[in-house]
Amino acid sequence: MFQLLRPYRRRVFIAAIALVVAAAAMLAVGQGLRAVIDKGFSAGDPAWLDRTLAAMFGVIALLAAATYLRFYNVSWLGERVTADIRRRVFDHLLSLPPAWFEAGRTGEVISRLTSDTTQIENVVGSSLSIALRNALLLIGGLVMLFTTSLKLTLLTLAGVPLVVTPIILFGRKVRKLARESQDRVAELGNRIDETIHEIRIVQAYGHEDADRRDFGNLVEASFATARERVANRAKLVAAVMVLVFGAIAFILWVGGHDVLAGTLTAGELSAFVFYAAIVAGSVGALSEVWGELQRAAGATERLMEILASQPAILAPPVPQPLPEPARGEIVLEQVRFHYPTRPDVPALDDFCLTVNPGETVALVGPSGSGKSTVFQLLLRFYDPEAGVLRIDGVPLQNADPLALRRRIALVSQEAVIFAASVADNVRYARPEASLDDVRAACAAAFADEFIDKLPEGYATDLGERGVRLSGGQRQRIAIARAILAARPILLLDEATSALDAESERMVQSALDGLMRQRTTLVIAHRLATVQKADRIVVMEDGRIVQQGSHAELIASDGLYARLARLQFVA
Repeated sequence: MFQLLRPYRRRVFIAAIALVVAAAAMLAVGQGLRAVIDKGFSAGDPAWLDRTLAAMFGVIALLAAATYLRFYNVSWLGERVTADIRRRVFDHLLSLPPAWFEAGRTGEVISRLTSDTTQIENVVGSSLSIALRNALLLIGGLVMLFTTSLKLTLLTLAGVPLVVTPIILFGRKVRKLARESQDRVAELGNRIDETIHEIRIVQAYGHEDADRRDFGNLVEASFATARERVANRAKLVAAVMVLVFGAIAFILWVGGHDVLAGTLTAGELSAFVFYAAIVAGSVGALSEVWGELQRAAGATERLMEILASQPAILAPPVPQPLPEPARGEIVLEQVRFHYPTRPDVPALDDFCLTVNPGETVALVGPSGSGKSTVFQLLLRFYDPEAGVLRIDGVPLQNADPLALRRRIALVSQEAVIFAASVADNVRYARPEASLDDVRAACAAAFADEFIDKLPEGYATDLGERGVRLSGGQRQRIAIARAILAARPILLLDEATSALDAESERMVQSALDGLMRQRTTLVIAHRLATVQKADRIVVMEDGRIVQQGSHAELIASDGLYARLARLQFVA
């Protein structure tokens, strides 16, 4: 927290001064009350009463001004620190590899980035200030109690252990339950995200009632945890209030007898009760804030878990630069790799492949043969356990991953469309590209014919995940994005699989022109789309079992010929 507040030292200092002034002004009110009773009422001096009340009004005005300064600056700090935490966590998330997200749930990450940071905002912007203010009032009130009546103060302090014990006991339980409560909220976020994302499947299979029932069970589990947490906080506050105000009643009884006996003035007893009320209120507020602090501590633990996660893929201290101009040569030598989620089955095993600059190589084979894994390793989402991958002669582990990925354009099997305009989606790989460049890329991908029919053309918002477009239209936007990127290596993962025959013909024509200028790796299950490749590599169980042209592989009557017969004969 101190690290986050350090850049805003000046505002922290202003808030701290205002905090001290407000606490001092509050304590001064007690002395004014003592003077009003002893020298104004008891002595019967109207002039003294007028002066004292005027002074008290000035103190109260100072208290109001200091409270304003404290509240504004502390609230500003809460909002600012929360914004900084969200940016810091989001920035860190972007540095983590896909494997980290495969091990977790998207909804949980979103929960940590939103609701958990809100907990911290409440602490910095409110609870922490309240805690410090009441701590000052507690200390100042105790000092004033000692100066007013030593006997009554000692009696008051004798009851402190009775107050502190429930704070410690209930506080620990509240913190544990706060963490559990945040986890339950994250589970709700996971379920909501998953259900809304797949709403078509949910409704197509008539699964609404089952989803309602499952979500209701999660809601009730979250409510049960929250109820237990709230119950423990309520017990904490109630116990403190009963003990503290019970002690005040006892002190009033003792002090009242001292006033009657003449050993204590009415003004001193009034001031003592005022300070005792301040001390009691401070202890009660601190006990309540303690619950908030414990809840925020649970949220902080969850955020720190994200920030403590170190990406497995890091740039070396001194990255080896990729040669300029780029050639686009790809080499994989004796590569062996297992996915972390499938450690028993090698995705690639002793895999060797060389792709010459400007060559188009198609990777074909049954599902699970390792085709997509080649792409994952080239993009350095993972590192191999053995072997080496090179681009233009530079081992990928020696290069900066960011510089490496800037040489590769990817068109995935399922087109990724963001909730932005057509132009922003196409220029995703080149944010600085002009609208004319975007139009040219869309024309090359034969996407302009449907873009011009959209309500606002290139400024049309495509909605979340591109719901306003058909599958073929989304794919052409993704291809236009790759064309605009103008990178020397092109990875096509079933790039035409979502297109109808006419769209596929148009896009394939665009891709043919694009491939002639770039090194291209193509993954395709539909063998009709790879017949023009310079070379076809047939994969099975993470190994290369055949290589050659379409005609050569058909003549050899191996795995490729069997796959071709299954498709073409049908």
